[in-house]
Amino acid sequence: MSYNIALNFEDGVTRFINCNPGETVLDAAYRNQIKLPMDCSDGVCGTCKGSCRQGSFDLGDDYLDEALTEEEVAEGKVLTCQMVPSGDCVVEIPAPSTLCKTGQVEFGGTLAEVNLISPTAIELKVNADQEVPFLPGQYVNIKVPGSEESRAYSFSSRPGSRELSFLIRNVPGGLMSSWLVGQARAGDRLSLTGPMGVFYLRPVARPVLMLAGGTGLAPFLAMLEDLRAKGCDQPVHLIYGVTNDDDLVGVEALERFAAEIEHFSFKTVVAGADSAHPRKGYVTNHMEDAPLQHGEVDVYLCGPPPMVDAVLGYFRSQGIQPASFHYEKFSPSITAVTEQVA
Repeated sequence: MSYNIALNFEDGVTRFINCNPGETVLDAAYRNQIKLPMDCSDGVCGTCKGSCRQGSFDLGDDYLDEALTEEEVAEGKVLTCQMVPSGDCVVEIPAPSTLCKTGQVEFGGTLAEVNLISPTAIELKVNADQEVPFLPGQYVNIKVPGSEESRAYSFSSRPGSRELSFLIRNVPGGLMSSWLVGQARAGDRLSLTGPMGVFYLRPVARPVLMLAGGTGLAPFLAMLEDLRAKGCDQPVHLIYGVTNDDDLVGVEALERFAAEIEHFSFKTVVAGADSAHPRKGYVTNHMEDAPLQHGEVDVYLCGPPPMVDAVLGYFRSQGIQPASFHYEKFSPSITAVTEQVA
C-alpha cells in the first residue's frame, strides 16, 4: 500500500507522487525525480520546510527546534525530511516547481462530447489516456487544436477518473469556443497540462459557503463529487448566480447532489432585470441561508472579477472575517488564481 501525496508548488503547479509506508516525503519525492529543497535531510537545517493542513502523518521527534518550532508545528508546518505520511496528504512547498527540477505534467486525451448546453456555456467531455489525479477545484490548461495557444479550465468531474469534464464559457469569436462549436469532432486528440491551482477544497471542519458565478460553477461540481464520495457532516451551502435565465446550467446535477449529500443545499440567482426567476439580483442579495456563523465558516468563491470584488466588499461591510476564504477570478481567455486565507 502507498499513499498519494500532492505537492503544491508556489507557482501553482501540483505534482502527485506515491509515498510508501515508513518513507519520508522528501525521499518519496526524490524517488519520483522531484528534488525538493534540502541541505541536511536530518531535521537540522529547516531548508525542507513546508506546510501540511490536509492528511495524517508522523514527524517523530528527531529534529531540532531551530529547524521546526512548536509554534510552527501547531500552524501545520512540516519538515519533508521527517514527515512520514500515514494517509493521503497535501503538502505546500514554498518554492517554484522549476527550482525542484519538475514542472507541469502534459497528457493526452480524446474528445468524447461537445454539448452546447446554453447560449453561453459549453460542456466538454474528454477521455484521458490515463487516470488524472487532481484536487477538487483545480484546473488544467488545454491546447487549442491548430494553434499554439492554451486555455485554462477547471475540472467539473470527479478527481482520479479518466473521464474528464469541463464547463466552458462560450465566448463569441473566442479561439477555443470557435473551435469547439465549429470544428471539434468526437475522436479529436487534445493535449492537456496540469493539474494546477491553489483553489481546491480543504478538509471540511466547519460550515462551508460556496459562491459560483456563471461557468465558475465548474470547480464546485468537482468539489461536490468529492463530498458525495467521501461524505460530509457539516452544512454546505451553494449560491449560484448568473446574468440571464438561459445561463443557468448544471441545475439538475445540483439537485442530485442535494438529494445525495445529507447537509448540502443550494439556491440559484439571476441578475438580469427581465428575468422570470424568483430570486433576482446578485449572490450578495441572497445570503439569508448562508451558514456564516459569525465568521466560523470556510468560503469558496469562483466567478468573474466584478463578482469576486463585490463579495469581498460585502464581507467587509458586514464586518465578517471568515475562518478561511479561498477565491478564484476568471475572465474569458485567461484564468487568474488568487487565494486569501483569513
